Amino acid sequence: MNGVQHNFTLMKPLFFMNNREALYWKKEDRKIRCELCPHQCLLSKDQHGLCHSRVNRNGLLLAESYNHACALAIDPIEKKPLLHFLPGTKTLSVAAPGCNFKCKNCQNAEISQADTNDVPCRNVTPEELVNTAQRHSYPSIAYTYTEPLTFYEYMYDTATLAHSCSIRNVMVSAGFVLEAPLLRLCKVLDAANIDLKCFDDKLYRYQCNGSLYPVLHTLETLKAENVWIEITNLLIPSFNDSNLLISKMCYWLATNGFENVPLHFSRFYPSYLNQDIKPTPLSSMLRAKEIALNCGLNFVYLGNVSECEGENTICPSCGKLLIKRNHFKIVRNNLQQAYCPFCGALIPGIWE
Repeated sequence: MNGVQHNFTLMKPLFFMNNREALYWKKEDRKIRCELCPHQCLLSKDQHGLCHSRVNRNGLLLAESYNHACALAIDPIEKKPLLHFLPGTKTLSVAAPGCNFKCKNCQNAEISQADTNDVPCRNVTPEELVNTAQRHSYPSIAYTYTEPLTFYEYMYDTATLAHSCSIRNVMVSAGFVLEAPLLRLCKVLDAANIDLKCFDDKLYRYQCNGSLYPVLHTLETLKAENVWIEITNLLIPSFNDSNLLISKMCYWLATNGFENVPLHFSRFYPSYLNQDIKPTPLSSMLRAKEIALNCGLNFVYLGNVSECEGENTICPSCGKLLIKRNHFKIVRNNLQQAYCPFCGALIPGIWE
């Protein structure tokens, strides 16, 4: 999703599962209108949506991705990336096939850009996911790798059960969703990392087959619903790395109440349909961070970068080192509570 190199386990198929009736749809004559995301696909009989995971079967919209786990892993929470949410803990990561974007730089195209029945999956129920998290004392479950909003019902049912067992829920998403399903999900969601692809609607359509403004509305909704947010911007050379686009994005964030939301600039590596683009230069990463800080953002991180300590947490008030990290691992943690131990400044996040 966001440029991080993933190491998950692709599942070997056991058997095909019964599909669950999807949420958020209506009938229009003999067709079905999906009302989960802004695409609002109009589906004839046996037709799949753009996400590959929702299908019109005999007048019902079915969520074919339900219980279809195509990837499972135990990850450090920092890999999502979330650096202000339960630092140093492990999260149970799960994915089902599908995505409502068609990003040319997709890192996980083999599972996100394919039909559900064409991807090796295993039947893993919400109960089994939650039981696994409980058994191993993982404090959170992360819905990740593909686009969790396209396996909405699977995520929602698992998250609801997880909350009843005091397990937190994390969504790693491009944020392309309509307001009603998002508000419902927010009731059982604790944290989200949202991929903000760029700050130009035409480029969004070209690179991702999506649009910018629904994603901005998702960010505003998550903030209003008190879901902890972190934002990832994958810097792709000659696509979204101009000073103008970076400045526009950071200015919007700083002037709309996101100044304390961690922003992760992630380094691009050639992938999928963008094999001809070279990795993001370190100079571009450092320039983006400088622009963000100058715009008033307080917590700016550099991901997929080994040449500098881009994921350390620094107090924006006194400049002292709070958390030192090395490749998803915490080396030193001076932040035992939500306040800087050196100057007393509040450091926003969920720390315990």
